[in-house]
Amino acid sequence: MSPLRAAILIVSETANRDASTDKGIPALQEVFAQNGGDQWTANDTRIVTDSVLDIQRVITGWTDGPEPVNLILTSGGTGFAQKDVTPEAISPLIHKHASGLVHTMLASSLAITPFASMARPVAGVRNKTLILTLPGSPKGAKENLEAVLKLLPHACQQAAGADSRTLHVGGVKKLEEEAGVSSATPNTAGQHDHSHSHSHSHSHTHGHGHGHGHHHGPRAHTKPENRPVTNDPNAGASRRYRESPYPMLPVSEALTQIATNTPGPKAIKAPVNESLIGSVLAEDVVASESVPAFRASIVDGYAILASDHPLVPSSKGVFPVVSISHAQAGKEMPKLEMGEVARITTGAPLPPGATAVVMVEDTVLRKMTDDGREEAEIEILTDAIKPGENVREPGSDVKAGATILRKGEAITAIGGEFGLLASVGTREVSIYTRPIVGVLSTGDEIIPHDTPRELRLGEVRDTNRPTLLTAIRGQGYEAIDLGIASDQPGSLEESLGSAMRNCDVIITSGGVSMGELDLLKPTIERQLGGTIHFGRVSMKPGKPTTFATVPFKSNTGEDQTKVVFSLPGNPASAVVTFHLFVLPALHKMSGISPVGLPTVMVSLEQDVRPDPKRAEYHRVVVRARKDDGQLWATSTGFQRSSAIGSFKGANALLCLPMREEVLRKGDKCEALLMGRVVGEV
Repeated sequence: MSPLRAAILIVSETANRDASTDKGIPALQEVFAQNGGDQWTANDTRIVTDSVLDIQRVITGWTDGPEPVNLILTSGGTGFAQKDVTPEAISPLIHKHASGLVHTMLASSLAITPFASMARPVAGVRNKTLILTLPGSPKGAKENLEAVLKLLPHACQQAAGADSRTLHVGGVKKLEEEAGVSSATPNTAGQHDHSHSHSHSHSHTHGHGHGHGHHHGPRAHTKPENRPVTNDPNAGASRRYRESPYPMLPVSEALTQIATNTPGPKAIKAPVNESLIGSVLAEDVVASESVPAFRASIVDGYAILASDHPLVPSSKGVFPVVSISHAQAGKEMPKLEMGEVARITTGAPLPPGATAVVMVEDTVLRKMTDDGREEAEIEILTDAIKPGENVREPGSDVKAGATILRKGEAITAIGGEFGLLASVGTREVSIYTRPIVGVLSTGDEIIPHDTPRELRLGEVRDTNRPTLLTAIRGQGYEAIDLGIASDQPGSLEESLGSAMRNCDVIITSGGVSMGELDLLKPTIERQLGGTIHFGRVSMKPGKPTTFATVPFKSNTGEDQTKVVFSLPGNPASAVVTFHLFVLPALHKMSGISPVGLPTVMVSLEQDVRPDPKRAEYHRVVVRARKDDGQLWATSTGFQRSSAIGSFKGANALLCLPMREEVLRKGDKCEALLMGRVVGEV
């Protein structure tokens, strides 16, 4: 088995200024090297100041990426001093608290000094990573790690997703033997023995056995709603956060979180009809029959016996018309003999014996039948007709057994894919389902946009909900109008819970900033037991955008994951973040690849000033100019996040980088295409 990865974070103002003063990293690395055998690597290290946000940025960087570490140790900031904030930074990030490990570390330290009671350790699991906070003293940190080191491989394997039943085969005794610990002497979890005989004789049972079976082991005794990151809605405005507890993620990292945590597509069988448009194939499609299924004429003309053999008479001359072949089903035709021709229409089958078709343009009429209704003889004016000329051979378009469409290809409204399926008689295909999306507005100040009266003071017409519903349906997805939820925790919880029974993805707008009535995040985390993967993004507009997943059990008992996007209340922000974040999630759930809006390079029609601190998504109209064949972007004007008018006529989002300097007219910049490029008339 590969070594487990441990990461060490030192929280210290002094060490952050001068890393050479730090003694904690080498002390902890020494413990792994001397006592951890070959089970650990501890090469990931960082030093930060006593800042909640700085600590959280490092922690989430190690836990939330595609290759998370197995164990994070922090050292420092766990005391009672005003600047000691490590427990406050770590606790909101924990998904599963490990109170047993905290107890073990405290018991070990208290056996050495009563001042250990002044420590505030935290332990738990975030995603697949175990996190422990250790004292700032290198000696204390080392002793705490030694106290639990032998237990950590087992804990980390469970956190990483190893099968619990497999790990626990053989029972507790086998686990103790493998770890080198004894249930009679809990302190032997580590290497040190200070002769304090702290035997823990009450066996740590507390009525639940403290065993290592499938249902047991160290576990938290609190529910997720008792240890959330978010504001407590019942605590009042004076006790809400003054600064968001969520790290400010760059857009790229936010997109990674969405890609990692959005469920994949599900396949179903579907009939071949117009409802397939926009769907993505979940399996290859093989032609069940050839196209054409018979030898068919490409032109209107005359079927003949053409040959390259020198002894065969020339095709040039006057010939009797012995039969007629129309493009109709079921009619049998007599065999064509040498010196005869058969009139034939485009798409009609060749009569038996015919080898080529001469175009009607290369013939003249020589004689009519006695009743004057049909051709009796025609003259062919050329002898250049070769065998196979103007003939579609069976399977020349599509051969039976050939793969005509590949898994992952979309059935577009252009018609080519659907026509191909129809041409070979395909009746059913396997496709990925498209998620159903619900849209909910929040806020007591929001009223339906079509309310037939003047606004009262403080009221706002609901712009976001109808706008987002239109955008979702325009992308080919079913959208459900969930109405408006009031700024009451119970109302919001009820609306979201009900929506999850019918929707795969829920989009809310409003209620994700820092106000006392911004309840989306607390409701998702506290009442619904969801996981907030990010709560702020370094972008303009759309900074408070939130992405979460919520576990849900369907009516059939199936465990599902519901996706929740809480978008800002400002209309322009909501539409920008829909295109930037929601659309890639919908694409992934639909099997579309690559996900998201296509990127093009454009030239600027005017100077544009970027934001020096955040990436900005500027609404523009992209046109293809005739004079140079290049794409040029023109700003739609006023770009305030509340101004939905900035989307009027827009077909792209200009991706402005963080920089101080103005982008000048003619400069190149990336843009995300939301619609068709406008051409010059």
